[in-house]
Amino acid sequence: MSKERTKNDAVIVSAVRTPFGKFGGVLKDVPSLDLAVTVIKEVLRRTGRDDISVDEVILGNCAQCEVKPLAPVVARQALLKAGLPADVVSLTLDRACCSSMAALQAGHRDIQTGNAEVVLVAGMENMSRVPYLVRDVRWGTRLGNVVLEDDLSGMAPAEGYGPVAVDAGEVAVEYGFTREDLDRWAYNSQMRYRKALDEGKIQEEIVPLTLPQRKGEPRFLDRDEFPKPQTTIEGLAKLSPIYGSPTITAGSSPGLDAGASAILMMTRRRAEAYGIKPLARVLTVQSVAADPHYMATVPATAIQKALRVTGLGVDELKLIEINEAFAAVPLVSLKILAEGDEDRTRALSEITNVNGGAIAIGHPVGASGARIVLTLMFELLRRGGGTGAAAICGGLAQGDAAIIHVEGT
Repeated sequence: MSKERTKNDAVIVSAVRTPFGKFGGVLKDVPSLDLAVTVIKEVLRRTGRDDISVDEVILGNCAQCEVKPLAPVVARQALLKAGLPADVVSLTLDRACCSSMAALQAGHRDIQTGNAEVVLVAGMENMSRVPYLVRDVRWGTRLGNVVLEDDLSGMAPAEGYGPVAVDAGEVAVEYGFTREDLDRWAYNSQMRYRKALDEGKIQEEIVPLTLPQRKGEPRFLDRDEFPKPQTTIEGLAKLSPIYGSPTITAGSSPGLDAGASAILMMTRRRAEAYGIKPLARVLTVQSVAADPHYMATVPATAIQKALRVTGLGVDELKLIEINEAFAAVPLVSLKILAEGDEDRTRALSEITNVNGGAIAIGHPVGASGARIVLTLMFELLRRGGGTGAAAICGGLAQGDAAIIHVEGT
């Protein structure tokens, strides 16, 4: 696949996310619908135009039980609440953690096939608001208790498989990684994020939120709430493994978070007509799946598939983003991409998640796929261009990867 410009290229012209809030934190009472509306409005505002004609909105969301009582058909509800015209079509997608990457894939496909010229891709989640469910009461109950079921447990493993933290931890051991290796990756994620924050890089991605309070002045949130800048290797070493995992602890895992992300994509032809300079070209978005036990491997195989489609090699990637579902995921995936070569694995780790990953930033599952793409894009822009890959696992060992190219300055 050539990187030469064509009028039909699918290009990103704007991208933004909210700050990510931690589980039970300051966003715990904010519907994810409202977070999605915020990024939809902001991603359009950042174009500098007020006449962008959007053909469709594709929105990724995993825990749809959080929004359905308030806003069924949530992508449609979000675009209308954001003030888009009623004739804009919509699609809500659930591929678990891959949801907004799957939305990007669907939008890219629609542009490539001529079904759309302007697609707004978004993802949202607020895991603090996932409700408890009561089953089997519609037709009445007799004697006995009514049981409340926590729908966050709906993100459970497939029948016959263990918790994902156990599976990922075991696969890490299978690929030769120790508990200490995972702790080191988690520590580096926190330190890289803190450095990027201090350098003002994170703020470039974020639209600040003003949060009304029941009492007193509104609260202003302009940075992620989840990072733990005081993390130490010694502190991580004291944490107990979770769910019986051999290597994974809370410190090498992301949180159950809240946030939204959005990417505005259009043909190069339409961008030129609007007078908007493209930020990046989306070369391809590809999907893979594997045995659910091997979730930690699928970002690598998704990147490999995407590279085959583009005709590029791993060594042509300037930067990589791999969602840190656990520290095991980038470690295992990078070793696969390096074909087991230790020196090459270390080299790839130096260009992966250079501003920290989900272990520091947080992981509002429906929003993370788009988040890693826009994080990758902004860093490539800062570095003067180049090609990068963003990959994510989710949905019982499904994986998506996007290859994007930023033209040199």
